[in-house]
Amino acid sequence: MKEVRFFYVPDAPSREEMPEEEAMHALRVLRLKTGDTMMITDGCGNFFEAEITLAATRRCLYKIIRTLPQTKPWHGKIHLVVSPTKMMERMEWMVEKATEIGFDRISFLNCDNSERRVVKTKRLEKIVVAAMKQSRKAEKPIIDEIESFEEFISRPCEGAKYIAHCYEEFERTDFFNDVMSLDKDAELTVLVGPEGDFSVEEVKKAMEAGYKSISLGDFRLRTETAGLSAVMMANLAKRR
Repeated sequence: MKEVRFFYVPDAPSREEMPEEEAMHALRVLRLKTGDTMMITDGCGNFFEAEITLAATRRCLYKIIRTLPQTKPWHGKIHLVVSPTKMMERMEWMVEKATEIGFDRISFLNCDNSERRVVKTKRLEKIVVAAMKQSRKAEKPIIDEIESFEEFISRPCEGAKYIAHCYEEFERTDFFNDVMSLDKDAELTVLVGPEGDFSVEEVKKAMEAGYKSISLGDFRLRTETAGLSAVMMANLAKRR
């Protein structure tokens, strides 16, 4: 049985041509031809069965045969907010794996102890799209530009809000147990600090802004491990 190939086409129903990068992959790598069928995702919760109507050198036109709305495997929304690591490869790995597991949004923070203050979101977008297609998901996570810690926590935020840190002087709730007690449809935002952790002042400011102080377990985790652990726990708690 021939494997079904998935492609990402934003606004797929209102278009008839695949983006050039997806077209090149379909035609040059997979060698699809006019009349072949494929699956398209719009990244907004839908799959589409489509037929190629034109396979040219750099162009791939299609027509939609069937629309297949998908139900997201987890309830509510999972929003990870993290300070990027010095080695961006570690963030790229985390974003890829978090997409495979399932989450809705990622934001990046400039913190007092941050070692990286620039994030190339265009590269992360490509990693997210590839992971979304590989794991057969119909929803594409949103990737936000980096911003300051103060700017982020000062904005209104719906649902449950958490800040993960390692300071023993603050009382911390177990994240997984707390998320399990939430309504499954509740939105969830969790902040994960840089490799040197949030500063004490940042933890205080977040708590004053309504963020609950939490632990992600008994051990000290690297930033990317902590972020992925938070996504996994939230996903498990919110699964259908």
